[in-house]
Formats: sequence, C-alpha cells, structure tokens
Amino acid sequence: MSAIQFSIDRPFGVYLWDYFDQLYTAVVGKSATDFAFVEGETPLSTVPEVAIGCVTYLLVIFGGQYMLRESGPSNPKFIFRLHNFLLTIVSLALLLLLVEQLVPQLARHGLYYTICSAEAWTEKHELLYYLNYLVKWWELADTVFLVLKKKKLEFLHYFHHSMTMVLCYTQLVGRTTVSWVPITLNLTVHVLMYYYYFRTASGAKIWWKRYLTTMQIIQFVIDLVVIYSCTYTFYASKYAPHLPNFGSCAGGEGAAWFGCALLSSYLLLFINFYRMTYKAGKNKSKAAAAATAASTTVKKSKKI
Repeated sequence: MSAIQFSIDRPFGVYLWDYFDQLYTAVVGKSATDFAFVEGETPLSTVPEVAIGCVTYLLVIFGGQYMLRESGPSNPKFIFRLHNFLLTIVSLALLLLLVEQLVPQLARHGLYYTICSAEAWTEKHELLYYLNYLVKWWELADTVFLVLKKKKLEFLHYFHHSMTMVLCYTQLVGRTTVSWVPITLNLTVHVLMYYYYFRTASGAKIWWKRYLTTMQIIQFVIDLVVIYSCTYTFYASKYAPHLPNFGSCAGGEGAAWFGCALLSSYLLLFINFYRMTYKAGKNKSKAAAAATAASTTVKKSKKI
C-alpha cells in the first residue's frame, strides 16, 4: 500500500491509476496501459454500431411505450436504486482518475497545452474517454425505467441521452484534446444527478433538485466558451493566421463542428426546460395561493 503523499502527480495523496490498473487487469486480463482505441477492432468503435445503437434505443423506448399502453406502471425500485448507485460510483471514479491525469498537465504545461496539444492526448486519457463513452451506452437504460414507470418522455431526455453517446464517439474518433473539458464537467454533474436519483428512490427528500438543471446549463455555457475558442483558434491559425489566435488545436474538423452544434442545442434545450418547468411551478403556486385567498374571503363573507 502506497503511503499518502500529496504532490502534483498525486493530487489525492495516492496514485489512483495504480489501483485502477489492478482492477482493470483483473477484469480484462491485460494492463490498462496496453489499451488503444482502434476503429473496427475496439468494441462499439464503428459508425454502423453507433447508428444501430441509436435506432435500437428509440425502438425499445417507443416500442415499449406502445406495448405497455394498456398496463399499469411498474416500479422496480431495487434495480433502479442499484442502477443509480453504481452510476454514481463509476462517474465519481472516472472523474477522479481524469483529474489525477489533468492536474500534472495543467501545472507543468498550462491550459492551452492541455486543451489543444496533440501530446496532451495520452493513452491513459484515451482509455478513460472510452470508458466514459461506454457509460453513455449504459445510461440509455435511464429511459427504459421511465417507460416502465409510464412517465412522459420529453424530447430533451431521449435526444440528450442518445446524442451524448454519439458525441463521445465522434470525439474519440476525432481525438479532440479538449474532450476532457465537457467530460469532466459532465461527470461532475452526473455524480450529483445519479446520487440524487438514488436517494430519492430510497424515499429521501432532496431540496437541491432545481440546482441540478442550473448546473447543467452552466456546464454547457463553459463547454461552449472553451470549445468555440478552440475551434476559432484552429481555423484562424490554419486559414487566417493574420487574425489573433493561440495557435492550432488538435482534433478532427468534423468532430469539432459536431461538438459545437450539439452542445449549442443542449444549452438551448436545457434553458427552455428550466424556463418551462420552474416558471410553470411558480404559476401553480401563485394560482394555489390565489385560490386559498379567495376561499378565505368567501368564508369570511359568509360569517358576516
């Protein structure tokens, strides 16, 4: 067991990667350092697989809604709690492992290197990005639980779940170094989100649900500032070097454009969701208060 010793390379006092490597080796049969994402060889690494996954997801959730239209809602509480508990732990583990890799790069090379240099895309980063991508497949099960519970399926929900999986795939293929920014922010939000679902499924009352949506909106704002900046400096340095820029930025052009477009749509959709959900809540509260006041007035007038 390594002694606890905080440093740039060990921001948590111990080197978490060593423990992760032991677990990975026990499960996979080879060291985590041997991993490489290869299109056509690594599982779920091709466009047809991703396309089939998205189509299957939509068929399952909408087909499930149709097949269960005559039945009552079911609530597999234990499985749902286990699902959310495991996603909380896995999201937290990936977040800590990524932070452990990012701190030395940021401390020694600075922000521009860490978000734009091709050398900042390491084998360890690639494996963590790939595992995060696999988690996005797992998270598609969130919608299955909504179907079983006979909950309304919002466009934001199934669009966000399916397209985030596609987004992670495109950034892996495009090897966009800036990927760590949206991934770490997303993992941070998901640690809190899945913990919230786990606790509420256990009967707990959590007061900060509203702030989860606020955090998601802030997440996308930060994502877009960083990603648009990287996209601009890439194109400026390549096609218009007379314009002010920081230099080139590693990653595929198609992946960059897809990421910008998709994250922009997320921001608009989440702002609209927040506005509709909490504005509607305020209107209901005002209506209830007005009804109570009117009822009280009527009772008083009758007494008079």
